[in-house]
Amino acid sequence: MERRKIEIMDTTLRDGEQTSGVSFSISEKLTIAQLLLEELHVDRAEIASARVSDGEFQAVKAVLNWAEANGYADRIEVLSFVDNGVSIDWMLKAGVKVQNLLTKGSLNHLTHQLKKTPEQHFAEIKHVIDLAIANNIATNVYLEDWSNGMRNSPEYVLQYLDFLTTQPIKRILLPDTLGILTPGETFKFITELKSKYPDTHFDFHAHNDYDLGTANVLESVKAGISGLHLTVNGMGERAGNAAMASAIAVINDFAPEVEVQLRESSIYKVSKLVETFSGVRIPSNKPIVGDNVFTQTAGIHADGDNKNNLYFNDLLPERFGRKRSYALGKTSGKANIEKTCKN
Repeated sequence: MERRKIEIMDTTLRDGEQTSGVSFSISEKLTIAQLLLEELHVDRAEIASARVSDGEFQAVKAVLNWAEANGYADRIEVLSFVDNGVSIDWMLKAGVKVQNLLTKGSLNHLTHQLKKTPEQHFAEIKHVIDLAIANNIATNVYLEDWSNGMRNSPEYVLQYLDFLTTQPIKRILLPDTLGILTPGETFKFITELKSKYPDTHFDFHAHNDYDLGTANVLESVKAGISGLHLTVNGMGERAGNAAMASAIAVINDFAPEVEVQLRESSIYKVSKLVETFSGVRIPSNKPIVGDNVFTQTAGIHADGDNKNNLYFNDLLPERFGRKRSYALGKTSGKANIEKTCKN
């Protein structure tokens, strides 16, 4: 059976940069973008928000100059806004070819933040999409607060999707903006949308406020999602986004019906570089990339490793460019000491 391909869109340089205290320099953004595409093999990279600052403009321009010269321009994306074309002008000057247009995915946000009717919002969105087409910019559309929209105003979400699916856009992006979804809700909501709009490409964008980001990613895959938004080291606002390393490992091990092209063996290298550039330390117990996650300290575990690898699981460190190690502690035994000496 042919496996279903899922796109991976990395948003470390956009949503991940919203981590408190993090601001990548132009050269850092360029280096990370190059590694994401050429080393890690992500399908797409969202690298910035339009109109933020002159420094952000110069960073985007530098990345797009490199991307254009190396055939990656259509895989670099920038967050844009419903602003009567101001973002379009900004992106044109920077060389951007793909916009991720931020719109309202819940009636609560539309009513209280924009104070507009659905019809007014849709008309303004159509105007921006038309401007983008006229300027050879492809459009994906974010439904901000989509998860609360599905919970509290599903009629609006479906009304909006009925409109969007008539528009010349590439993808519809479904963010759990506040990280409130349970795995059951994630599966239910995405299943409903895939059933109603079977030919539409939906991306899922998970946040980790309840530490459910990876679980929600897996449920979105089971529900038929076409793309996922992830960040290196789970960087992002508040508790962060769904972490690249964990999500990819879970998909590869527990979703055999799908495939991702991301290179597992490069995850750790890119993770450590992002740690250095961002200044945000990776917790030592963080799955896949933490310092201690492939270290055995207890003697009984070291002894079991000598006896048919009793304490190994499928998360072998070599998959991620790492090695297993053994440390000494008060629970160490002879087997642990022997392995430590050998290493």
